[in-house]
Amino acid sequence: MNIKSKRTFLAAVVLLLILILFAFMYQRKSQAEAPEPISKTDYLLNTIVTVTLYDSQDEEILNAALDLCREYDKLLSPTIETSELYQLNHGELPQDEEGFYELSEETADVISKGLDYCRLSGGAFDIAVEPLSALWDFTSGEGTVPDEEAIQAALPLINYEDITLEGNRIRFEKEGMGINLGAIAKGYIADKMKEFLLDQGVESAIIDLGGNILCVGQRPEGTPFRIGIQKPFADRSETEAVMEISDKSVVSSGIYERYFEQDGVLYHHILDPSTGYPYDNNLVSVTIISNESVDGDGLSTTCFALGLEKGLDLVNSLPDVQAVFITDDYQLHYSENFDEEITIAQ
Repeated sequence: MNIKSKRTFLAAVVLLLILILFAFMYQRKSQAEAPEPISKTDYLLNTIVTVTLYDSQDEEILNAALDLCREYDKLLSPTIETSELYQLNHGELPQDEEGFYELSEETADVISKGLDYCRLSGGAFDIAVEPLSALWDFTSGEGTVPDEEAIQAALPLINYEDITLEGNRIRFEKEGMGINLGAIAKGYIADKMKEFLLDQGVESAIIDLGGNILCVGQRPEGTPFRIGIQKPFADRSETEAVMEISDKSVVSSGIYERYFEQDGVLYHHILDPSTGYPYDNNLVSVTIISNESVDGDGLSTTCFALGLEKGLDLVNSLPDVQAVFITDDYQLHYSENFDEEITIAQ
């Protein structure tokens, strides 16, 4: 290489280094100028609800998002006596001569999606479980195993096929039936909140409905959010794995969420509609990563109910869905091609 070529080469290297330096300084400047995310928390849906905006400082959007969640709580709460679901379960809604109750479009839509997962699971997931779930207390801290006669009396009332839904009209085929939407409502509501945020121009946010996480886009600087899979029976800050997530939902169902112990036996809230007691299938939790939170919510409970082998088979048959199962030996079991779709942070 002659002297002229060497000078040209060195000049090119220097120019490249200068460009890299300017790019680095611009990135640092952009990060320094990026405003801190704003966040708001409330107690709704019988859990802690938090919305965090990363690319907006508009607190009115935060308030409106929580107000939307609050409106759905008024429709779908199983315990608020004025909610539509409560009134349906207690026969307090107007009923026509054919025995149908008239529902709002939103409540009918959630029930319809719940019935889809009942069919998908062959009844292992059943929204008609309310007569049974009403017997169990997993929230007061003073739970006891219900009377065996009461459990046996509830079992014949649990069959999603005895729910007739025609548009916004619903009918129960047996007196005493009721609907529990606890395994799907939060996902449905999270999706509606995301739709609202997008309509408001928000493109970077996290919706957290008591551990049901829905990521809106990614961080403003173009990097994924880091979402952890909670370590069972540990503090929420302790994780088994941390994933890099952009514009997807992460929902977990596990025996550590709501449970009590009696006579040395742990009883958790995921009930088997065929026995009346919690599922005992060597699973501790199931985490679903999906595009929509309603699917993550429905699938996490469905797959838990199906167990490891059948649950993995179901996930592997579905497009755009990944899963992590944790068994009672604390081993993690991933769905097919998990590492091709989801990055585990180091």
